[in-house]
Amino acid sequence: MLTKRIIPCFDVKDGRVVKGISFKNLVDAGDPVELASYYCKEGADEIVFLDITASTEERDSAYSLISTTADHINIPLTVGGGVRKEKDIYMMLRSGADKVSMNTAAIQNPDLISVSAKRFGSQCTVVAIDAKRINDDWEIFSHGGSNATGKKVTEWAKESVERGAGELLVTSMDADGQQNGYDIALLSEIKKIVKVPVIASGGGGKPEHLLDAIQAADVDALLLASILHFGSYSIHEIKNYLINNDVEIRV
Repeated sequence: MLTKRIIPCFDVKDGRVVKGISFKNLVDAGDPVELASYYCKEGADEIVFLDITASTEERDSAYSLISTTADHINIPLTVGGGVRKEKDIYMMLRSGADKVSMNTAAIQNPDLISVSAKRFGSQCTVVAIDAKRINDDWEIFSHGGSNATGKKVTEWAKESVERGAGELLVTSMDADGQQNGYDIALLSEIKKIVKVPVIASGGGGKPEHLLDAIQAADVDALLLASILHFGSYSIHEIKNYLINNDVEIRV
């Protein structure tokens, strides 16, 4: 049985980790290199590093910061933000990323998913999905959650995997930063139609929320930000709770 993964998430803006609520009202949460090193020692299974303003500012990602972060950890590093073409993926991997997450670029040019999977492998190709409930369905948003696309979440998730995505990072914009639990309905809907790992993001406020997402939606990994960055819980505490509730997890 594959173990479930606990993944700290860094939303990086101007070289600092920030966190907000539903993608707004960002506050400083620390230095990405220091946090990455700390979480690695704490037992994190991976780190996700998202340059959240690279796409809206139409600039490249912060390669030097990615490289420095990678040098301080010995666990997988997924990097996103600023991906527009094949060369950007190459540069991120060369800078030390193990996987590259794409969102806006994949929506604007779905062929980029196929190109990435073919050249670098599906195992390196992550599609990030920012979804917001609109009436009775979920719609995909791009540009850091600022642009509605009209795409339905299930259709886009299926297409992304068919094009070669090896993993989906699914963020509920409604639950993001609220710390009231993951969007189980959204995650379950996606898990029904794809066979690749799904990372749950948005809403984790306490260990019980992680257990709910694992038991109810069978997610493969859980992204955490606020409850780690602001000291509500440690990775050690979270993992012990899950182990005590019969969840297979790396210690």
